[in-house]
Amino acid sequence: MKKAALHNLGCKVNAYETEAMTQLLADAGYEIVPFTEKADVYVVNTCSVTNIADRKSRQMLHKAKKMNPAAVVVATGCYAQTATEKAEADEAIDLILGNNKKKEIVSILEDYYQQKAVKTNVIDINHTDEYEELEIATVTEHTRAHLKIQDGCNSFCTYCIIPYARGRIRSRKVSDIIEEVKRLAESGFQEIVLTGINLSCYMDGEKRLIDVIEQVNQVNGIERIRLGSLDPEVITEEFTKRLAKVEKICPHFHLSMQSGCDKTLKAMNRHYTTEEFLEICNRLRKYFKEPALTTDVIVGFPQESEEDYQTTKSFVEKVGFSKLHVFKYSKRDGTVAARMEGQIPETVKAQRSEDLIQLGNYLTEEYWKMKAGKAEEVLFEEKVNLQGNEYFVGHTKDYIKVVVSSSEDLEGKIKTVTLIEPMTNEIMLATL
Repeated sequence: MKKAALHNLGCKVNAYETEAMTQLLADAGYEIVPFTEKADVYVVNTCSVTNIADRKSRQMLHKAKKMNPAAVVVATGCYAQTATEKAEADEAIDLILGNNKKKEIVSILEDYYQQKAVKTNVIDINHTDEYEELEIATVTEHTRAHLKIQDGCNSFCTYCIIPYARGRIRSRKVSDIIEEVKRLAESGFQEIVLTGINLSCYMDGEKRLIDVIEQVNQVNGIERIRLGSLDPEVITEEFTKRLAKVEKICPHFHLSMQSGCDKTLKAMNRHYTTEEFLEICNRLRKYFKEPALTTDVIVGFPQESEEDYQTTKSFVEKVGFSKLHVFKYSKRDGTVAARMEGQIPETVKAQRSEDLIQLGNYLTEEYWKMKAGKAEEVLFEEKVNLQGNEYFVGHTKDYIKVVVSSSEDLEGKIKTVTLIEPMTNEIMLATL
């Protein structure tokens, strides 16, 4: 029996696809082993969101070849798609699978072993409307399953290579999504996270994202529906009104903001203003009680002045996010922003990043203070050892990580707890 090891780099969509390839290989008779062990096949699902991600992808592929020079090393994912020529010239790589080719991993490996294989299996991703059908029935997490329902992006933000790596918007059929949700429910998963490269743009004929959410809500066994990153434009009055009637929806919304300065948003080719973004946050707060609003912010974008940065900082404070994900702008070859004048020095990026992270920590503390003493439902995932004691860990609907001490086995159960206080800056203590 051949051994296969897989390693994932990058986003939740990549993670889903890695799980799906793991199952395809297991079903074909491969023994799945940890990536650190000697294997006959190493599959690296690469990321290409920044130049650094490209470098990490190459390093992981070379590491695989060093672990077993006789192994078949497979590069798949976004680096394989966008840097095909570099991958072809790399002696550490035996097979290249572009995006939309991952579902064929077993047959491509079979061809390779029969010496029929070509090294490169990459389509022109920008000229396909085919959604790659991958599916999972089990995942490594205990209670939560990420479910990819959409691929591709048409936005062409000036800092982003993803439309070139993933192609145009393509969506999975609603009927296929619901079938997979039912299988996951039967496997014991109670929470579904709907993900995509640009989830907000989901479209199956007349069906939109809200229609998928409403149908998932009807599946027995699923107790929670969580959404991946959303573009502000999708959160219309009608969308929010319908969403508020979905009883299983988690009031945790990750809104893709990127900057709190209109000048910078325009330079990024983002299609909203800060005023419109604030209106969307207020709309969510109108329909949901104390929702967790989280976001991504890029600091040090080309030509971002100190005044621009301070405008972003003030806007972040004004919105009052419950959590911030702060990124220093990182050049990505092949994007408009990489060619822009006025690149910001790394020292300035680092200072702005640290400053905004501190503000984000303060905002999280304020959100937690507001939640302290309140009753919240928690879906418990596993038992952990923390500070010398055993606890059960889980998440509230608004994605606060919670631990409780209990003699009862809480794994896989939903319990109402009372939130007490922060235990660390990542975990809140609660009591049953």
